[in-house]
Formats: sequence, C-alpha cells, structure tokens
Amino acid sequence: MSAPERPPGGTGAHRAKVPCIPDGHPQAHGSHRQAHRLRVAHLSDLHYGPRHLEEADRCFSAAVDRVIELAVDVAVISGDATDHALDLHAPAALRLLAQVRRLADHCPVLMLQGTWSHEPPGTLSVFRMLGSRHRVFVADRIGQVALMGSASSRDLSATAAFAADLWLVSEGPRFAEVPPGARALFTCIPAINKAAVAASVGGAAAAEAQGEHLARLLQGYAGIHGLARAAGVPTLAVSHGTVFGCVTEHGVPMAGFDHEFTTGALFSTGAQATLLGHIHRHQAWTQGEGERRQCIAYAGSIGRFHHGEQGDKGFLLWELGPDGVDCRLEPTPARRTLNIVFEGRPDLDQLREAASAQELAGVSVRVRWTVADEDRHEVDRGAIERALSGAADVQLEGRIVRVVRTRAPGISQLVSLADKVRAWATATNVHAPPLLQCLERVTTTEPEDIVAEALAVPDAGAKAQGGLDPAEKGPRLDLFEAA
Repeated sequence: MSAPERPPGGTGAHRAKVPCIPDGHPQAHGSHRQAHRLRVAHLSDLHYGPRHLEEADRCFSAAVDRVIELAVDVAVISGDATDHALDLHAPAALRLLAQVRRLADHCPVLMLQGTWSHEPPGTLSVFRMLGSRHRVFVADRIGQVALMGSASSRDLSATAAFAADLWLVSEGPRFAEVPPGARALFTCIPAINKAAVAASVGGAAAAEAQGEHLARLLQGYAGIHGLARAAGVPTLAVSHGTVFGCVTEHGVPMAGFDHEFTTGALFSTGAQATLLGHIHRHQAWTQGEGERRQCIAYAGSIGRFHHGEQGDKGFLLWELGPDGVDCRLEPTPARRTLNIVFEGRPDLDQLREAASAQELAGVSVRVRWTVADEDRHEVDRGAIERALSGAADVQLEGRIVRVVRTRAPGISQLVSLADKVRAWATATNVHAPPLLQCLERVTTTEPEDIVAEALAVPDAGAKAQGGLDPAEKGPRLDLFEAA
C-alpha cells in the first residue's frame, strides 16, 4: 500500500479553511483487535531563532537524547519549531535540521504547522526532504494520518526501516475507514489563521465563528476514533492553539472569548490523547477511567525563553494501550531565572545580599526598578552588574516616571501673584476663584489666626442650621466649591 506523503492542495488559503466532516459513517476494516502499546514523545514550542538559540538547542538536544534512551515509537512536534522565518543557511535553521534529523533517525516524526507568525507557511517543507532513517511527516492542513508499518521497525536495518514506516494520509478531513495495519491514528489540526477567518465572516465575529466551526469539526471525528479504539489502534489528536481556562507560563488564566478550543470540544473527538502546543506551560486535563480514559495536555516550551516563566520545562512521554492513556513530563536542562524588583532606586546592599544568598552560576538575573525622572541618573548600572557578576547574564530594566509639566504662555511676564494663578488655572483648566480666595486670606491674615481657624471645631447644631460657630472669628473658607 502506498500513498503520497503530502496531501493534495496548496498551502495558502486552503490551510486556513475549517472543512466539514463528510456525511455518512466511517467503516471498520477487519475484526481483529490489536493490543500493542504505543510510546510517543511529545515536544513543542522549540522556538529556534537567533534570540533563543542556545537555550533552544541545549534543551532540544537533551530531549532528543532522552527520547532515544526511552526508545519511543514515534515523536510529535506540535508547532512553533521556529521563532520566525529562517534562512536555510542561518545557524538556527542548521541546528534545528540536525536535531530533527537525529530524532528521525531513531523513530518516525510528525511536525505540525504552528502559529503563522512563528512558522510562516512553507517553513516546515524542508523537513520532508531530510532523508533520515524514518520519515518526517509535515501536517500543514486539517486531516488525518495513520502511521503504518511494523511496530519493531526501529530494530530493522536502515533500508528496511525506511520502507516499513509510512505515513498514510486521508484524502479529506478524515478516513472513511480505519486503515488496516495502522499502528496509530493521528488527527491533525494545525494553527488556524484568524485573519483568513476574519476576512470571511468579519473581524467582530471571527473569534466566535472560529470556535464554533472547530467545535463541530472536532465532534465529527468521534466515529472514526471509536472504531479505531475498538480495533486497538491508539488515537491521538494533535493541535496548536489556546484552550479556554488554561494558564500561561506567567500564571495568567486565558479566559477570553477569542480562544480556539474548550476542553469539552477536545474531549468530544473521542481521541485517547490530545497533544497541544502554543502555551508554554505544561498542564493537563483528564476524564474517564481505564480504557475510556482521555487526556488533553500541553507539553509546554522545550526551554525557558523569558524571565518569570513558571513551572518545569521539558517534553511529554505518552503511553497508550488497551488499558488507557497517561503522560508524564520529562524535564530538560532549562535555564534558571531570578527576578529582583525594587519599587524605587536599586539598593546595592540588598543586591549584594541576594547575590551571596543564592548560587548565581548559570542563572539569568533580571533587575527592575522604578524611579522618578529627576532620579534616573542616580542609578549606577555598572555597580549593579558588578554586584551580580557571578550570574550567567544580567538584564536591567528601569522604569522612569516622567514629570508632566504644563506651561502657561507669558506667565513669567505677569507682575502679581494673583494674575499668575489666573494664567496657570486657565492653562490647566482649574477653577480659579477658590484658589484666589485662599491666596487673599494667606496674604492678609496673620498665620496664628489661620491656624486657630483650621483647628477650631464648629458647633454641630449651628452648622446644621447654616449658622456660624460662636468660637469662629469669621466665615470658614472652603478650598473646593461644591459642584
């Protein structure tokens, strides 16, 4: 049996469409039930690029070493392998290709199209031509793909293994029947270009329309997944997007209405495992028990690319079999980060204490502070860097509070203070009479009398009737008139 690795159709607007599941019911093929277990390495959000190259390559290389050690059956990279478009001769592209080749020399690899801003259309096409021992399948359209071949193909010779592994692609959004001899069934939902959806239904309705279409699409896979599971074929959905209610790597819940998925919609596919990319923090949701158990999980990013990211970094090891599904996080040597925040000017003594209290070797430190504009020159950046010289790198972020001054044209040419107050009040849109009254009192009344009036307690009854307190020598002055 043979099939082209790349499905028919282009990679432009066609990929942005959300197809409809065809009418009719998928057909089971054969009555035998497989009982083998499947081990899947789920990696995501590698973000290879010049900015994060060392972190990405160190962590991904360690992950590939661990995947080979664990002897997994197949590896999935669920989007955002690159941080942006890369030239093929760029160091980041060369290192990524080398690591994926090393991974594909061990087991078949599925790479999903991620966010278009990170992986512009066509970015992943080069991975189809790696010529590795096992085939790399690039999922850049909505559809299904079955992993065919012997479960022990990694033990064969290079030539035999390459012939044994085959990614069989559905012609439409799903298979009409479970392919005989399938080792696993993958349902691929690449990142959807929201701009294309907005162009079709309008910007205001784009988020809601996308969510509704994706929910109906996901429900349409329940039938074929049920048949595959009945035949003992592991079922996995792979996608890239945001689940309503998930938590980002900085601890922010994603509770808006412009997200692609809900857990209910993802569970409705009937897939045993749903492998997600895009959110950089590992988290999972489960329902059911035993052979009916379903699990949705983000692998999180392969490394720690920004300060303040919470949680461990790594990849997920999935195990699927007749008795259910489970996953666990395999950590990578992601960098450690330390945030030091000052509400005012950085205190060098506190910085030195923090540096001596922690082992800074290999730690990326970020120092933040907030100072007024006139104090900005009192921050000694060099001294801060010297105090943290043991860190792997130091990032300094100062926030300057600007002093906003409004000038009144010609105010310096006015003679009297009252005229200057009037000019200032006009320029700043302030009601002037109360200020002028106060100015007159200050200039014509003795200071002792002003203090005595301010400290005097008026009679509550007289004040309620609109009278004056007998102890007061004159009417009290309100600095602010009633509106």
